[in-house]
Amino acid sequence: MQQRTRKLIGTVFLVVFVPFYALVAMTIAAVRLPGTSALTQTLFFAIGGLLWVIPAGAVIYWMQRPPREPERPG
Repeated sequence: MQQRTRKLIGTVFLVVFVPFYALVAMTIAAVRLPGTSALTQTLFFAIGGLLWVIPAGAVIYWMQRPPREPERPG
Protein backbone atom coordinates (compact mmCIF):
# COMPACT_ATOMS: atom_id res chain seq x y z
CA MET A 1 0.00 0.00 0.00
CA GLN A 2 1.32 3.40 -0.91
CA GLN A 3 2.12 5.86 1.83
CA ARG A 4 -0.41 8.36 0.46
CA THR A 5 -3.18 5.79 0.80
CA ARG A 6 -2.10 4.90 4.34
CA LYS A 7 -2.10 8.59 5.27
CA LEU A 8 -5.61 9.07 3.87
CA ILE A 9 -6.95 6.02 5.73
CA GLY A 10 -5.15 7.02 8.94
CA THR A 11 -6.40 10.59 8.78
CA VAL A 12 -10.00 9.50 8.27
CA PHE A 13 -9.65 7.01 11.14
CA LEU A 14 -8.27 9.67 13.51
CA VAL A 15 -10.92 12.24 12.52
CA VAL A 16 -13.62 9.69 13.37
CA PHE A 17 -11.92 7.98 16.33
CA VAL A 18 -10.93 10.98 18.48
CA PRO A 19 -14.40 12.59 18.71
CA PHE A 20 -16.01 9.14 19.18
CA TYR A 21 -13.56 8.37 21.99
CA ALA A 22 -14.25 11.74 23.62
CA LEU A 23 -18.01 11.19 23.49
CA VAL A 24 -17.69 7.69 24.98
CA ALA A 25 -15.40 8.97 27.75
CA MET A 26 -17.81 11.82 28.54
CA THR A 27 -20.75 9.41 28.63
CA ILE A 28 -18.94 7.06 30.99
CA ALA A 29 -17.99 10.00 33.20
CA ALA A 30 -21.54 11.33 33.27
CA VAL A 31 -22.98 7.94 34.20
CA ARG A 32 -20.34 6.60 36.59
CA LEU A 33 -18.63 9.55 38.24
CA PRO A 34 -21.36 11.56 39.98
CA GLY A 35 -21.05 11.00 43.71
CA THR A 36 -17.48 9.68 43.57
CA SER A 37 -14.52 11.26 45.28
CA ALA A 38 -12.40 13.99 43.74
CA LEU A 39 -9.47 11.57 43.57
CA THR A 40 -11.51 9.05 41.56
CA GLN A 41 -12.65 11.75 39.17
CA THR A 42 -9.11 13.09 38.78
CA LEU A 43 -7.73 9.63 38.05
CA PHE A 44 -10.49 8.89 35.55
CA PHE A 45 -9.92 12.11 33.61
CA ALA A 46 -6.12 11.79 33.77
CA ILE A 47 -6.14 8.22 32.48
CA GLY A 48 -9.03 8.73 30.07
CA GLY A 49 -7.50 11.92 28.75
CA LEU A 50 -4.26 10.16 27.85
CA LEU A 51 -5.53 6.73 26.80
CA TRP A 52 -6.50 7.82 23.28
CA VAL A 53 -2.82 8.53 22.55
CA ILE A 54 -1.98 4.81 22.33
CA PRO A 55 -4.18 3.91 19.32
CA ALA A 56 -3.61 7.30 17.71
CA GLY A 57 0.15 6.85 18.03
CA ALA A 58 -0.05 3.37 16.52
CA VAL A 59 -2.03 4.70 13.56
CA ILE A 60 0.40 7.59 13.06
CA TYR A 61 3.35 5.17 13.23
CA TRP A 62 1.63 2.97 10.60
CA MET A 63 0.97 6.03 8.40
CA GLN A 64 4.63 7.08 8.48
CA ARG A 65 6.16 3.73 7.56
CA PRO A 66 8.12 3.89 4.33
CA PRO A 67 6.73 1.88 1.43
CA ARG A 68 8.00 -1.65 1.01
CA GLU A 69 10.55 -2.36 -1.65
CA PRO A 70 9.09 -4.43 -4.49
CA GLU A 71 10.20 -8.04 -4.36
CA ARG A 72 12.66 -8.98 -7.06
CA PRO A 73 12.25 -12.35 -8.66
CA GLY A 74 15.26 -14.45 -8.40
